[in-house]
Amino acid sequence: MAQISWQDFEKVELCVGTIISAEEFPEARKPAYKLKVDFGNRIGVRRSSAQITDLYKVDELPGKQVIAVVNFPVKQIGPFMSECLVTGFVQEDGSVILAVPDKPAVNGQRLA
Repeated sequence: MAQISWQDFEKVELCVGTIISAEEFPEARKPAYKLKVDFGNRIGVRRSSAQITDLYKVDELPGKQVIAVVNFPVKQIGPFMSECLVTGFVQEDGSVILAVPDKPAVNGQRLA
C-alpha cells in the first residue's frame, strides 16, 4: 500500500451530502445510477455516476446522506458528466456499500 503525506490527504475534500434524486443510467457500460447530491450552499448540487445498483434500489436513495470527494475534476462517463465521487466499500462480489455518516450531518461538512 502506497503511503501519502498528511498534506496530500488535506487536499482531498471529502464532504457529506444528501442525495436529492437518483435515476437509472442505461447508457453506462457497468450498471450505475445517475445521482444528484446536495452539498449545501458552499458547494451546491453535484452530479455523480455511482455503481451501486447491486445493493440499492433507485427509489430508496433520495434523502440518504453520503460521503463524496468533491474536488476531483469533472469526469465524462458516456453521455454524463460526473462532478463528484460518491464513496463506498467494494465487497468481494463487486457490490458496493455506500460510505455514510451514522447520524445526520450538515450538507457540505468536510470529513475530519
